[in-house]
Amino acid sequence: MASSKEYLSFILDQLSGLDGITHRAMMGEYILYYRDRIIGGIYDDRFLVRPVPAAVAMMPDAEREIPYEGAKEMLLVDNADSRDFLTQLIESMYDELPTPKKRR
Repeated sequence: MASSKEYLSFILDQLSGLDGITHRAMMGEYILYYRDRIIGGIYDDRFLVRPVPAAVAMMPDAEREIPYEGAKEMLLVDNADSRDFLTQLIESMYDELPTPKKRR
C-alpha cells in the first residue's frame, strides 16, 4: 500500500517550523530529510524515524517497525499531532544522523 499525499502534507505541515525539511518520493513512499540528512520517512501512512539514540531516548516505548521488506527497523512516531514534540525530536536527532555520502 502506498502512502497518501494527504498524510505527507500533514507531516510536512507539522514539521514546517524547521528550516531544511525536504522529501523525495520513492516507490509510492516518501523519504524525509532534515538539512540533507535522512531522518526517516512515510511508509504506508506511518511516520517512521531512524532509531538513533536521541530518538530512542525521546520515545523509549515506541514500536519498532520495518518500513518495507528487507529494511532495518525504524521507530514509529505515534505523537505526530504535536508540532513541538516533532520539532524537538528532529532537532535532537540531527547530530546523530549519518552525513550524506558524496556522489561521484
